[in-house]
Amino acid sequence: MDLSWISALLVGAGCLALGYLIGTRRHTRFLACARKNAASAVAESHGIEKLADILEDFKMVLVVRNDLKMGKGKIAAQCSHATLGLYKKLHHKAPKALNRWEMCGQVKVVLKIESEEELLVLQKRAKSLKLPTHITVDAGRTQIAPNSRTVMTILGPADLVDDVTGGLKLL
Repeated sequence: MDLSWISALLVGAGCLALGYLIGTRRHTRFLACARKNAASAVAESHGIEKLADILEDFKMVLVVRNDLKMGKGKIAAQCSHATLGLYKKLHHKAPKALNRWEMCGQVKVVLKIESEEELLVLQKRAKSLKLPTHITVDAGRTQIAPNSRTVMTILGPADLVDDVTGGLKLL
């Protein structure tokens, strides 16, 4: 009986040591990879995933349509839908980008735009820079018409996102 207790203790200690080593190696590999790619990240083939290797700030910008005259609660709900929509889109497609954004404190900035047409122009500009976007479409059960595009989210390096949204005002 004494022998089985000792072997269980040894197995537990081995698992603990293995977990520590895996965690340490993972962190070290991330830092090495980030340093290696900081000088030359290219946004061509892998888009946002390549940009996530750069050691710079990532942010999310939410662009709210001001012409819809949504109430504060409605705007909050639509922004939540937009954030979650983009997050779900990137969860499997661009996990490094989400990780970079999370490591930067999950920065979110909310801006306003005056029309659906302007919103679609912004989305086209963001896509041309290989920045991921998501537009929330409302069901139309409360304040606004069904199928209204309410909020667009963009995620990426702060300077690239600013190239798309820099001319807009805070909500």
